[in-house]
Order: sequence, then C-alpha cells, then structure tokens
Amino acid sequence: MMSPTLHVPGPDQIRRAPKVLLHDHLDGGLRPGTIVELAAATGYDALPENEPDKLGIWFREAADSGSLERYLETFAHTCAVMQTRDALVRVAAECAEDLAADGVVYAEVRYAPEQHLEAGLTLEEVVEAVNEGFREGERRARQDGNRIRVGALLTAMRHAARSLEIAELANRYRDQGVVGFDIAGAEAGFPPTRHLDAFEYLKRENNHFTIHAGEAFGLPSIWQAIQWCGADRLGHGVRIIDDIEVAEDGSVKLGRLASYVRDKRIPLEMCPTSNLQTGAASSYAEHPIGLLRKLHFRATVNTDNRLMSGTSMSREFEKLTDAFGYTLDDMQWFTVNGMKSAFIPFDERLAMINDVIKPGYAELKSEWLFEQTAATSVSSSLAG
Repeated sequence: MMSPTLHVPGPDQIRRAPKVLLHDHLDGGLRPGTIVELAAATGYDALPENEPDKLGIWFREAADSGSLERYLETFAHTCAVMQTRDALVRVAAECAEDLAADGVVYAEVRYAPEQHLEAGLTLEEVVEAVNEGFREGERRARQDGNRIRVGALLTAMRHAARSLEIAELANRYRDQGVVGFDIAGAEAGFPPTRHLDAFEYLKRENNHFTIHAGEAFGLPSIWQAIQWCGADRLGHGVRIIDDIEVAEDGSVKLGRLASYVRDKRIPLEMCPTSNLQTGAASSYAEHPIGLLRKLHFRATVNTDNRLMSGTSMSREFEKLTDAFGYTLDDMQWFTVNGMKSAFIPFDERLAMINDVIKPGYAELKSEWLFEQTAATSVSSSLAG
C-alpha cells in the first residue's frame, strides 16, 4: 500500500486543506462583478469592459504581459472604484469571504491607504473602513461554515514620499487589525533605501514590515531590503535564485546573500503565477520555488493579485503539484512556513499551527488512507 506521505492531493483536497496567505493585494483581488457595480454607482466610466466575465478576462490578459510596469497599470481601474467608505468595506468583506471559501485560515492582505483618498476620505477613515470590512467578511465566513483571520498590511508606494506617514499610521492601528507595513510599486529606480526613515521608525517601535524586493529587480534589491532596511520578510524574493549555482552534476553552491537569507530563515513571499506574468519566471516547472523548497529556504506560497492572475491559493498549489509532484506533506510544509512567518504574536501563531493547520492536514491524510484501505479490500475480495 502506498504511504499517505506520498499522496499527491487532488483539487478537492487542495481546496479543503488549511492554507496561509501572506502576500495578497486588496486592490488586486476584487470580484469583476463588484467592479462593474461600484463603477456604475460612482460614475466611473473608464472600464474597458462592462460585463463581469469579459472584464475578468481583460484583467488577466492585460496583466499577462511579461512586464511589471504594464501589470501595475491594471490597478488604475480597481483603485478608481475603491474611493468611498462603503466601497472599501464591501471589497474587504468580499476578500475575506473569498479567501475563507478557498480554505485560507489566516491571511495578511495589503493595500496602500494613500491610493484611496480621491473622494475625500482621510487615511484614518480608509484604514477603519477596510478593518470593518475584514471583520464583516470574517463574520460572514463563519456563517458559511468557514473560519479565517485576516490582518491588514499598510503599504506605502515606493515612488511616492509618504512612507513615514504610512508607517506611523500602521503603528497607530497595530492593535486594531493592522499587523504590519510594506512598500510596493516598481522596483527599478526606486530602491527601498529611499524609505529608510520609515523602516528605522518601525524598528524603534518594535513593529513588523515586509518589502517588495527581488521581483523585477535583482540581488541588489534583496540586499538593500535586508541589510540596509532590516526587512522581516521579502515580498517575492524570487531573484535570490541568482545567487545560487547549480552544477551539471546537480551539486548546489549558495552565494553569501543566499546563504544569509536561508541561515536567518528570512521568509520569501513567493507568488508563482504572478511571477510568470511579470517575467520573473518562465514556467511553473522552472520557477525557483522548486529548488528553494529542496534547499529548505523559508519559502511560502501566495497569490499576489487574484483578479489579475485569475488565481487563488488552491490554484497556486494545483499548479505547483502538477509541476513538482507536491504532496500533502509539502503543502503542510509551505503552510506552516507561512504561519511561522506571520506578523502576529508567537503564541497565536503556534496555536494556529497546532490547533488548526496540523489537525487539518492530518484529517486529509487519514481520509486518503482509509479510502486506500477500502479500495484494497475491494480489490482483494474481487481477486478471491
């Protein structure tokens, strides 16, 4: 009989498996139907399509360009319909619902408050609206029989000059649903060191932050994020592969930066489908996550932008399972990595791992084992 540890899960088991999501953008995960309805309600008339199905296809095709800059252009439409309190509450609530329905039990969802001020909201009102939406989404998920906890990451745009202000905002709301800080946007020409005052402030306040690094730009971006800025996690970090040499005989040599990232257990928020779209990887089978998992980096699996990538956590794991033959044990490894790396207190992370994640995977493994036992019994009786 095959050992359950060798079992490659199917789509249904992948969906039901507990999952942890650390890198997901609120403005990159709207339901197409919600965009159409909010656009009509606010008078926004620049949508490329007004039918939800066609609009969803447009977002995926526009994002599938191989260029990070072109990928980021799609956000003009989603941000345009997220300028009122009601819209932000709705989008955040639907985000929590959708993630919970996909088996996500813990998520950190990021957004840039400075991009939602065009209709007169203050930064504080934006944060409070999104927090309200997440709590409402958690409540609706419970009603549907799903459980999820959502924390917010406040993002500053790396091409702007409001990072310290946003960092201070994240610190003020750290006990009200905001779990950390991030910077995002085009990497080339906008190094993280431009925002050192924000990172130094957060370190003085003993607060957490992640930095988009090593996605469209290479090792210098990762090095600056870690060694100059002190990032707790790397958003993407996929280009760390450039500091790893694989010889023809299969032996591997890590450069000093890659060794440091692995030795220090710095989490990598990897987003396979998004990386394919922006040209950071050429295929799922060739995505660096395969090698990084073998080398035991602190790799995690994430969605980045569910709308633009037409993806979900389940779909990401399905693609990785197809590419690398990942088992439930591999899924659990990635999920525990994610929970270990979350920006909530240690005892709460430990409780999630021991009381939610591990029991969830144990149940799926035992379910498969009993199915195999029954199938073997039937085969034996037929043979007799």
